[in-house]
Amino acid sequence: MNSAELIERGRTVIRMERDALAALAARIDESFASAVNMLAAADGQVIVSGVGKSGLIGQKIAATFRSTGTPATFLHPTEAMHGDLGLVGPSDVAIFISKSGETDELTPLVEQLKRFGVPVIVLTGAVDSFLARQADVLLDASVVDEACPTTDAPTTSTTTALALGDALAVALLSAKGFRREDFARLHPGGSLGRKLVTRVRDLMVAEDVPTLPLTAEMREAVVLLAKRRGTVAIVDEVKRVLGVITAGDLTRLMERGDDFLSVPVAQVMNGSPKTVHDDELASAGAYRMEQHGIMALPVIDERERLVGMIHLHDLMRAGIL
Repeated sequence: MNSAELIERGRTVIRMERDALAALAARIDESFASAVNMLAAADGQVIVSGVGKSGLIGQKIAATFRSTGTPATFLHPTEAMHGDLGLVGPSDVAIFISKSGETDELTPLVEQLKRFGVPVIVLTGAVDSFLARQADVLLDASVVDEACPTTDAPTTSTTTALALGDALAVALLSAKGFRREDFARLHPGGSLGRKLVTRVRDLMVAEDVPTLPLTAEMREAVVLLAKRRGTVAIVDEVKRVLGVITAGDLTRLMERGDDFLSVPVAQVMNGSPKTVHDDELASAGAYRMEQHGIMALPVIDERERLVGMIHLHDLMRAGIL
């Protein structure tokens, strides 16, 4: 095949999977809501099972449930029949994934779980299959065609099953009131977790914050700029931020002439400074710095009064950037 044919083949696969997902979205109905409510009501864990490619999708779905606050485990049907049924409790709920709904390996497992009284949700492409008939809630994951025309290998069908599993997990976390703080608690070693919980107040410099009154001259600013990491806040008598002077402002002033020390700070400062509130996420402060190309932000409280300074280097050290 030439390059043009390969490109078109790739686009065809993606279009087929896109169309399958659009059809799936149109089928989301009360059965989906029932499945989410069943999962939310369970006091135990979610047991996910499947064979082959469906099993791989099941493992990812179980991992998504765990990372969004729902205890879940993948149970291989063969291992279940050789001792791993001990993982299952009466308060659990099960999700079975099978394109055909006739997967032989799943039959004894679903029969055992039904005997235990475990509610069963089935994701299948065959709504009149054996597994479909065992379901307490049936979710139609059917597709018109697989994207692989030669071997009929699971492609479109696995994409659809994965999307349906993600939809269940996300709807469930909404139903359970799962918060960004909960996600961060479950991901303590990741940068995403840090970004979700670290506030500006956690990283700001709150002691000896460099400030000057509006009446000060640049000779006073020069000393603070050298000692306090290149940014000085100009404040009024109640510490409202009126402006900011940076090392860059000083450099530009010096380039205009030698007699700069007696220049009032009011003539040099940026009178519309960017600020950040102390209770904002540190990642929001980082975004503001990157957006405007600045190295530090004055931090203000709910009364709009200066309480600290946050620097780009501190955000980088904390893994926020």
